[in-house]
Amino acid sequence: MPLVFAEPPISLSTAHSLAVFFAGTYVGSLYFSKNARLSFKQGGIKLKQGQQRTKEQDERWRDDPDVIRARLTAASLSTLSSCTAVVLLVWKLLRWAPKSVTDNVDQEFPIALETTLARLGFDLPSSWLELVLPCLVTPVLFLGPLYASWLSSSLPFQRHWSLKCSVLPLFTTWQGVRNYVVGPITEEIVFRSCSLATYHLAGASRAKMIFLSPWLFGLAHVHHAWDIYNRYGRTGSAARRAVIATLFQTSYTSLFGFHTAFLFMRTGSLIPPVIAHIFCNIMGLPQYSAQVAMFPHRRKVIRMAYLLGIAGYIVTMNRWTSSPRSLYWRSAHDVAMF
Repeated sequence: MPLVFAEPPISLSTAHSLAVFFAGTYVGSLYFSKNARLSFKQGGIKLKQGQQRTKEQDERWRDDPDVIRARLTAASLSTLSSCTAVVLLVWKLLRWAPKSVTDNVDQEFPIALETTLARLGFDLPSSWLELVLPCLVTPVLFLGPLYASWLSSSLPFQRHWSLKCSVLPLFTTWQGVRNYVVGPITEEIVFRSCSLATYHLAGASRAKMIFLSPWLFGLAHVHHAWDIYNRYGRTGSAARRAVIATLFQTSYTSLFGFHTAFLFMRTGSLIPPVIAHIFCNIMGLPQYSAQVAMFPHRRKVIRMAYLLGIAGYIVTMNRWTSSPRSLYWRSAHDVAMF
């Protein structure tokens, strides 16, 4: 059980500043080194509607292997620095706490480290049910898309699925490592673990932590607009496309942030949010219209699967995520601790 405080030891404005710092250093690290920065040819290029231009030889695009490698290194170091900042914060708060908390000065930092790891969700659940059930909530929500995947025989061990083509590219290419390994892990640590840990220390309400903190996660994707604008020709049309795409991405990443913030707070563990992040990156956004067009004779069943997924999510999001170990979701009968 992590060391707790009887009253919020930091102010809400301090928590806001730290959350902005975590998000800013994470995004900023992607542009800190020359190897991580993108470069594009200057000047506008007229293209057909929706057409992406061809990459020039001397350009550096987001999916270039050397750019991905540099950015993965930068993001990992930024994540480590954010975790270190939380450890130092808790250590400082511990040193300011009454001496009855710990009488041994030599034990202050080990206690701060241990309690910070617990606050960041690095503790393992006490049972396999506490580990597995929260990880199944997101697949329940995706019942409709999963059913459509089953119709197309692309689920694991179906006809159009194979270990070589369906799994290995996720973990043996630089894009796969970014999208399905390092990206989800580092983003959940920074935007969920570190941010929510500081907001909890500030005594923020559950509603604020779930519905306000994820907006930083959404806004952290705004920088992709520059990439879209350049890839689609640096014209007025490309600018409009970049704005629309960025607004859409900011919206759905914020919605996703609400979901993973809830999972993290309910379970007190980082594992369910990371698994949900990886799963959603693999599945992509639901394509209801395209799936109905592909299987028109199953239109009603697909619609029913989508509705059942939403209903199942509403039911399971509370029942499958409860954990008595979570510091972030105390019952009304418990004394508030921070």
